[in-house]
Amino acid sequence: MSLRIPVSANDHARGRLDAAAVLVEYGDYQCPYCGQVAPLVKRLQQRFGDDLCVVFRNLPLGEAHPQALPAAVVAEYAARAGRFWEAHDALYANQDVLGEGLYRRIAQALGLSWQGLLQAMEDGPELARVQADLEGGLRSGVNGTPTFFINGSRFEPTSSFEEIFDTVGAIIDARR
Repeated sequence: MSLRIPVSANDHARGRLDAAAVLVEYGDYQCPYCGQVAPLVKRLQQRFGDDLCVVFRNLPLGEAHPQALPAAVVAEYAARAGRFWEAHDALYANQDVLGEGLYRRIAQALGLSWQGLLQAMEDGPELARVQADLEGGLRSGVNGTPTFFINGSRFEPTSSFEEIFDTVGAIIDARR
């Protein structure tokens, strides 16, 4: 399977889009597996630095995770203020208490309007952004979270997501 929606400047990216390895994650803020791999993604970034670009796209599995969509809207609302990654990290760090109280605290900590966030939950452009990510994921064959693509190809671990270190490392070494 390959990534159907190419990475662009519209994506939430940590690192340069022209890095040797571009890792795209389709994630759900309420998915326990996504929460487990969030520290792994941070370790990847620390290990590979400028050779790796990490992109996050929303894939809220609303039926299984009722707080996934509201949490994605929180992250997208924070993105309007240039604070996507802070919200993203706070959501995963507090995954066990997703809900209005946490969203209010995140908005306050990031200097965002609570009323603006409530409006975004109802009919803001953030919902369309999340829906576009979701549709792109489905077009790329994503049917669960987390799902990763490395340089456009789906990463399928055989036993553990830790294998991603070897895959990314090999790609970076080959580009040197």
